[in-house]
Amino acid sequence: MQKILILGAGLSASSLIKYLLEHSEQYDWKIRIGDLSKETAERKIDGHANGEAFKFDVSNKEQCHEEVAKADIVVSMLPASMHFTVAEACVEHSKNMVTASYVSKEIQGLKEKALEKDILILNEIGVDPGIDHMSAMQVIDKIREGGSEVIEFYSSTGGLVAPKYDNNPWNYKFTWNPRNVVLAGQGSSMYIKRGRYKYIPYNKLFDRIIRTNVLDYGEFEIYPNRDSLKYRGIYGLDDIPSMYRGTMRRPGFAKAWNVFVQLGCTDDSYVIEDSANMTYRQFTNSFLKYEPNIRVEKKLADYVGITEDSEIMYKLRWLGMFKDEVIGLEAATPAQILQHILLQKWVLDKDDKDMIVMQHRFIAKKEGKEREIISSMVIEGDDQVHTAMSMTVGYPVAIATKLILTGKITAKGVKIPIDKAIYEPVLEELKGLGIQFIEEERDL
Repeated sequence: MQKILILGAGLSASSLIKYLLEHSEQYDWKIRIGDLSKETAERKIDGHANGEAFKFDVSNKEQCHEEVAKADIVVSMLPASMHFTVAEACVEHSKNMVTASYVSKEIQGLKEKALEKDILILNEIGVDPGIDHMSAMQVIDKIREGGSEVIEFYSSTGGLVAPKYDNNPWNYKFTWNPRNVVLAGQGSSMYIKRGRYKYIPYNKLFDRIIRTNVLDYGEFEIYPNRDSLKYRGIYGLDDIPSMYRGTMRRPGFAKAWNVFVQLGCTDDSYVIEDSANMTYRQFTNSFLKYEPNIRVEKKLADYVGITEDSEIMYKLRWLGMFKDEVIGLEAATPAQILQHILLQKWVLDKDDKDMIVMQHRFIAKKEGKEREIISSMVIEGDDQVHTAMSMTVGYPVAIATKLILTGKITAKGVKIPIDKAIYEPVLEELKGLGIQFIEEERDL
């Protein structure tokens, strides 16, 4: 019996655990699931005979090494900062490891040791990163095999609420870590457009949007991710003239969100004085000029150059930014207060379902002729346990785990899923689970 160790049983692990348990009898697997909350792990197992829950604390290195040593493969669904501790233990005990998170410098530094121990540390095999890598490389390889050159590549992903449940003026609800949403985009964004490098500072990020249509789901807007340039090397497109990666939202979101950026509400670097007794209205006013005889709504509208009856002001009023309600958070940063406000309005209702949208756009050139290839994926969640986010993160991790255990993936070292031997079988099985891309092509 092979032993699978899963560390972390949060929301993104739900579909992963379900998949592995459902396949455990066929492949003779025993699955141990460790989480700070043993009860959370037990709920995910739901009484399955081949699952076992236990309390796990990654800071307890002795426990970490003990559990890793007993496993045949380790799946880390812990927060990204904790993966290295697990990866070190996997190297020491010669155990394969799979995670959905980005390759950190520390984990990349284990490459030689992983090769020496003849193990695989497979990273970035969730949704973004993960499905984005695999689906992009599949098209890029196909273009190259046909004798064409990729001269432009645009890729974007969004986690949103499914259309049927999209019932607020922001057309957005939290489908993943709210803190990451509030802090998204901080720093400069970098990409290349027809040979020209573009660097966008955070204060201009939500002004620089592009638009696209995705299948039958209508229009979306896209703001640029932090660093698109590094993906040239990852995808073997070092000399490509245009490379852009972005985040999708529904139209109108970026301009309204930009108000928070311009005010300073997304700043997480200092604490607001007496934040517990401050009202939402006072919080908004604290970023504006001292003009006691002018209404806060007018001051804000004038500050960001909009009218009081604009769509953006409606969105802000709907959130409660001008209410006299007390915040009640002790020693909070502006970003923490903003997150608190948003959590009152942007949570999924109990019957809501989420949605993941991903689209790649390629321009390929051959013998002077250009053609456009658009590859799009949309998946809606089943419920609030097996969300679209959980499925698109968890299923690729689970499939890769199975393929490693069954000897179908034989790569060694520190890897991401850009090799055909990894992405082809994973994408093929994802199709059967309803996660697939629709391609559209036209001559330019």
